[in-house]
Amino acid sequence: MVNAKASGLLPSAIEYAVHCVSHVTQASLPRRTPCTEWNLAELLCHVNDSLAILYEGVAWGFVAGGPMAEPDDFSVDALVRTFNDRARRFLAAATPPSGDEYGVAVADRVLPRDILVAVGVVEVAVHGWDVAFSCDVLEPIPAGLASGIMELAPDLLTAESRNGDFGPPVQVSPLAAPGDQLLAFLGRRSATFDRPTDQGPGRHWPAGGLEGI
Repeated sequence: MVNAKASGLLPSAIEYAVHCVSHVTQASLPRRTPCTEWNLAELLCHVNDSLAILYEGVAWGFVAGGPMAEPDDFSVDALVRTFNDRARRFLAAATPPSGDEYGVAVADRVLPRDILVAVGVVEVAVHGWDVAFSCDVLEPIPAGLASGIMELAPDLLTAESRNGDFGPPVQVSPLAAPGDQLLAFLGRRSATFDRPTDQGPGRHWPAGGLEGI
């Protein structure tokens, strides 16, 4: 069942993404990201909005729709704090699984609640990697999490839903780590980078680039 798989993966997805977001600094907010339409500040705003929508769906059974309010504060502290708060609220609302297969009203459709949880797992984990990538920090998606997402993603993503967030699949070695296979499936090249390495602790990419994303 998608419900059991997604709910089981969500805690590790949230933990991984919270760690990735901890690398964000004020200086990194204007940087490019693998989501070519957004810089890092815009990507964080997008993920924060997504978490608010996902929470609303799993907690209340409907998504009100309409435009999200613009943040009042675009500082790194505010963006990261909002991410952490909303991620944990979503986790608390989504796990443990309710056991009920009730639907969530989204615009003119009704989606199973477990589908929203699964979407949250993909959104949080992969955009967590995007954030760390944009901060020049190597944070591979844990193998167990990546393998679990690979079981969910083909049933969730259509060509239309890839637009903006996820690109078309790119080639990768069948011997690649599960995290790299997942990133390739979602249109990312995990070993391409092009900025000088950051200073400070952590594992950083060698000079390379975002070109080719």
